[in-house]
Amino acid sequence: MSPRRVLPAFRSANAATKLFLAGVLLLLTAAGVAYGAQPAKPGITLGISPASQSITRGTAATYTVAITSTGGFTGKVNLTATGVPSGTTAAFSPSSVTLTSGSSGTSTLTISTTSSTPIASSTITIKGVSGSVTGAVSAGLTVNAPLSSALSMSATPASVTMAPGSTAVFTVQLTRTNLPGSVNFAVLGGLPSGAKATFTPNPTTGNSSSLQITTPATASDGSFTLYLVSSGKDPGGTTRYAYASVGLVIAKSGSPFTISGNLPGVLAPGLSSTLDLTLANPNKKPLSVTNLTVTVKTVTRTAYAVSHNQPCTTADYAVTQYSGSYPLTVPGNGSASLSSLGVSTSARPKVSMLNTAVNQDGCKGATLTLAYSGSGQGS
Repeated sequence: MSPRRVLPAFRSANAATKLFLAGVLLLLTAAGVAYGAQPAKPGITLGISPASQSITRGTAATYTVAITSTGGFTGKVNLTATGVPSGTTAAFSPSSVTLTSGSSGTSTLTISTTSSTPIASSTITIKGVSGSVTGAVSAGLTVNAPLSSALSMSATPASVTMAPGSTAVFTVQLTRTNLPGSVNFAVLGGLPSGAKATFTPNPTTGNSSSLQITTPATASDGSFTLYLVSSGKDPGGTTRYAYASVGLVIAKSGSPFTISGNLPGVLAPGLSSTLDLTLANPNKKPLSVTNLTVTVKTVTRTAYAVSHNQPCTTADYAVTQYSGSYPLTVPGNGSASLSSLGVSTSARPKVSMLNTAVNQDGCKGATLTLAYSGSGQGS
């Protein structure tokens, strides 16, 4: 009997096994591809600018917080801040940001310190929350001790002699130390009966103001001491004061003379016009003139400005007073202009139209009435 051939059957089984293994391998490969591509979870990220700030106690620090959607997040994100120092408030504007997929939004964080805020450095954590989705970012804040503040004031000239019914002008100068805000002025006392005091500007954020003292024509002769005060708040909210005094002499016995002059051009916002005043001396002897002053008495608007209710007042103008040397000597029975007396253009008085934030169309073509005064003594 011939032996049985088993080799083909073995080969057939071996081929089937290989086919089975190849199928399993293909299955595993396909499964690996399917499980490797996981979708990103919805979320948010926060950023802040600047990363840190250093401020003086009593002031505020402002940060910009950026909130960005990731992984297709949509929804309203509420913002909070922790880690702020005691005696400090934190406020967001807006307090929440609504995002769509892939969008960004911003909010302004203001950290306001007070006089009780500790002098130290802090880390402030800003957190955004929308349900179970959160994001956070941190920023630094250093609070420093406030600088010492001071305010002082001086007034020139020290004394003015004037005739009844005229105007005396003093220049008030401020010296500030860590006091950047507005300063108000007032006359505490010493004004002659019926006299009016006006500071221009008042209040001021600058370092100077002009004080005009106008007396009635019925004012009696006399010597007066005017007490001036200025006040402003430092960054910590404390009011600082400064004081000064000037002399005022009213005398009817001065020698008569006249002052005349006109604006040489049309004024517009931010422009000035210099006055070359003329002093006329009707006395036989030379006259020494001091305390030369100019004021804007009235403003007459055009008919168009009046009919269209466009305002313009003396508050739209400012006067820079004569700054040359005294006395100004005018020959007897003669006259002299400031230029003929050798007064430089920069020292002559000038009238300016202020450039304010409000509409000033009412001042177009307006006519100014100027008043002049001074003191004259014969030699």
